[in-house]
Amino acid sequence: MTLGDGTLAVGAGRPAPEKGAPPLPGPVFAAYYHLPGEPTGPYTYGRDENPTWTLLEAAIGELEGGAEVTSFSSGMAAVAAVVLSQTRAGDVVVLPDDSYMQTRSLRERLESYGAQVRTGPTAGDAQLRLLDGARLVWLETPSNPNLDTCDIHRIADAAHAQGALVAVDNTLATPLGQRPLDLGADFSVASDTKAMTGHGDLLLGHVATRDPKLAADVRLWRKTVGAIPGPMEAWLAHRSLATLPLRLDRQAENALALARALRHRPEVADLRYPGLPDDPAHDTAARQMRHFGGVVSFTLPDEPFAERFLSSLRLVTQATSFGSVHSSAERRARWGGDTVAPGFIRFSTGIEDTEDLLADIHQALTKAGQAGEVGQ
Repeated sequence: MTLGDGTLAVGAGRPAPEKGAPPLPGPVFAAYYHLPGEPTGPYTYGRDENPTWTLLEAAIGELEGGAEVTSFSSGMAAVAAVVLSQTRAGDVVVLPDDSYMQTRSLRERLESYGAQVRTGPTAGDAQLRLLDGARLVWLETPSNPNLDTCDIHRIADAAHAQGALVAVDNTLATPLGQRPLDLGADFSVASDTKAMTGHGDLLLGHVATRDPKLAADVRLWRKTVGAIPGPMEAWLAHRSLATLPLRLDRQAENALALARALRHRPEVADLRYPGLPDDPAHDTAARQMRHFGGVVSFTLPDEPFAERFLSSLRLVTQATSFGSVHSSAERRARWGGDTVAPGFIRFSTGIEDTEDLLADIHQALTKAGQAGEVGQ
C-alpha cells in the first residue's frame, strides 16, 4: 500500500509497537558499548553508530523514497562528505556558481588537493556544457538564494553517460517536495537544520543514496572526520519529522500568498518564487517538485530601504536561515558571498496566519518608504 506523505512522516523510522515501550525510544547517550569477545554487532563505538541515529536515518530513508541515509552534525558536514569522499587529485568537479556560498567555498579546498573545478549557473541546465571528463556534478535546485532551477533528470542522464556521479542539494525542497534519487541523482543531500527539523534549534544534515558502495564511502568519511550528530539532536529531529508535511503545506501556502502580494508593491523588483506560473523557474520546478517551498526572494530599491524594511517587521526574525516555523528574512548581500543587489531580500515564510504575515510585510514596506521620503 502506498502511503500519503502525512501518514509516512508520522510513522517513519519508528519501531514496531511493543507493550510498555514508548512509540519513539528516547535518545541513547553512549561513547562506547559493552563489547566482550570479537568486536561484532551493530554498535561498537560511539563515533561509528548510535541507536538514535539508526531510527532517524531509517525515517529519512523512507521519506527519500527508499534509501540508505547517513546523518551528520550539520548540512555542510553532509555536503563535504559527498564532495571530498568522491574526489581525488586529477578529478573534475562541476559546481554551480550560484549555490550556497559555503558549498562554493569548497572550490579552494578541492583545488588544493589537485582537483579541477568547473562552475556554471543553475538556470538553463548550464552544467550540461561542463560534463566532459567530470567525476562529480553538484546541483542545487532550487538554488539558494536566487531560486533558479535545473532539470535533475536531464542532467543526471547526461552526466551518467559521461561516467560522472550526480549529487543534489535538496535542502530547500526537502524529500517531500522533491526526490532527487527518483530523478536519477546518485546522492540527495540536505541541511536538516532548515525545513526538515523546522524549529530553528538544531544543526543537522544528511546524505541519502541507493548505492551501497557510495553509502559506505560517505559513512566511512563520517567516521574518519567525526562529523557525527548528537543523540539528543537526532531524537529531536526524528520527533519533528511527524509535522513536516503540515509545516511544508503552510509554508508554501504563505510563500505563494506573499509572492502574489509583492507583485503589487512598486518598491519590489526581481521577485522570484518557483510557485508563480510566470516565474522563470516554474516550468522545471513544476515537472520535478511537489512543493515549491517556503522561500521567496525579491529586491528593494537599495540597502538603506532594505534595512528599514527589515527593522520595521514585527512578526519576522532577521536571521540567516530558512525553513523554520517562524518567518525570517535577511538582506543577503550583507555577507558578501552572493552575487545579489544590495537590497536583495531572502524571505522564509513560517506557519503564521497568512493575513497577519501579509499585513506585517505591507506595513513594513510602507514604513520603509515613508521613512526614506522624510530623510530626503
